[in-house]
Amino acid sequence: MPAEWEHQSCVQLTWPHKDTDWADILPEITAVYEEMAREISKREGLLIVAPKSVLPHLSPLTSHLLPLNTNDTWARDHGFITVTEEGRWNKEDVCHQTSDIILLDFCFNGWGEKFEATLDNQINRHLYEEGLVKGTYEDHLDFVLEGGSIESDGKGTIFTTECCLMAPHRNQPLTKQQIEERLKEWLGAERIVWLQHGSLIGDDTDGHIDTLVRVCPHDTLLYTGGDADHPDLALMEEELQALRTMEGKPYRLLKLPLPRPIYDTTAISHQPSAINRLPATYANYLVINGAVLVPTYAQPDLDTEALRIIGEAFPDREIVGIDCRAVIRQHGSLHCCTMQYY
Repeated sequence: MPAEWEHQSCVQLTWPHKDTDWADILPEITAVYEEMAREISKREGLLIVAPKSVLPHLSPLTSHLLPLNTNDTWARDHGFITVTEEGRWNKEDVCHQTSDIILLDFCFNGWGEKFEATLDNQINRHLYEEGLVKGTYEDHLDFVLEGGSIESDGKGTIFTTECCLMAPHRNQPLTKQQIEERLKEWLGAERIVWLQHGSLIGDDTDGHIDTLVRVCPHDTLLYTGGDADHPDLALMEEELQALRTMEGKPYRLLKLPLPRPIYDTTAISHQPSAINRLPATYANYLVINGAVLVPTYAQPDLDTEALRIIGEAFPDREIVGIDCRAVIRQHGSLHCCTMQYY
């Protein structure tokens, strides 16, 4: 499984519309998606999945469009997970992979059957049959795996969290060892790093790694720092400090600030509390060709610090902040909204 910073052919967006949970803030979230689309299409191909009624408004953004009804918009978790064989990619091709690409189609079941996902779980098959993505299709729809739950260093190590992959309604009755064996086989991994700690208040994914720890070039890990409400993040930090690369060396660790609390004012209680705190994180950034798109939250001091730290990890790329206060209303951010193809 490639590292995210390897050369990409395109990025998929599954567009928000009136029949998704975005209905109440559709103009706000559409503006964020349009900004993402513009930044992506400056640098690589852009693939958009959206209902037919929405497509006429999207044609100025890209010619790679799939008309399809969807439940929601989280392309990271319903999109193909790509692995490559030798030969890698065809850099001359804008949005089509070559035959060395393997497209792994896993089951997406709404993060453990929390939300309806039947339509989203069919997107990959339609993308493949329409020729919008090319490669060798592999059906793994009997196994639940979301793209946000795994991180690859491109060298044989996959990072994940026990609280997600072992959560109820994912892959029971498989044991941790059985799940690990499958991940190694399908993702071409030599080892799986299971983090036992780390979660954000308000997270409904059961602890996706892409909200907590991100793998960067040169054995660097960016990770989310904690606050008084997140003591488990301090334990996660201790795990990372003890972790070693396959060569036995410590990782270079860069701690990201945790945004100050952002609350869902439409929740049952309008009083700020852990009940309605949203899982804002700077770790949910997207690496694309030549840039990193980073979520910001109208907190200038922390936003600036997060952009600077992510720039340390990716000194050769433009660091682009995108206001994600609308995205966090549905408990996600930039990485959750996107899926890259190689």
